[in-house]
Amino acid sequence: MHPAPPAHPHPTRRSKTVTAWLALLLGTLGAHRFYLHGWHDRLGWLHLLPTLAGLYGVLRMRELGQDDRLAWLLLPLLGLAISAAMIAGIVHALTPDERWDARHNPGRPVTATGWGPVLAAIAGLMVGGAVLMGTIAFSGQKFFEWQLEAAAAQRP
Repeated sequence: MHPAPPAHPHPTRRSKTVTAWLALLLGTLGAHRFYLHGWHDRLGWLHLLPTLAGLYGVLRMRELGQDDRLAWLLLPLLGLAISAAMIAGIVHALTPDERWDARHNPGRPVTATGWGPVLAAIAGLMVGGAVLMGTIAFSGQKFFEWQLEAAAAQRP
C-alpha cells in the first residue's frame, strides 16, 4: 500500500500577519518573499541588489560628504527599496483573509487574522510615506544642483 498524499500542499501554514511584519522589518532583504516562496524565489534575491547599493551610497556619503556624485545616485536606491518593501507589507496586510488562504493556504479553513496585519499596514504607510517623500526630495534637490552646476560650467 502506498502512503496517503498529504492533505495540504504546503506543510506549514503561511501567516498573513507574519508576512506583513517581515515585509516591514526585513522586506528590503526579501524576507517576506523567502517566507512565502522559499529560498529559490528569484524576486526575493533581487531585493538585495538595490538595498546593498543604497547602503554603499550611505557609507560613501558618510565618508566623502554630500559632494560625492556616486552617493547621490546610490542613496535613492535604498529609499526606493524601503518604499517597495513597505508597499509589499501594506498589500499583504490588506489582502482579504479568504483570498490570502485561497492563495497561500489552499485546502485549509479560512482563519481571521485580527489586528496584526492592520497595525502592520498602518506602520508601513507611515514609514513608506516618509521614506518615499524623503527620497523624492533628496533626488529632486540633487538633480537641480546638478543642473545649476552644469549651467555655471557653461558660462564664460
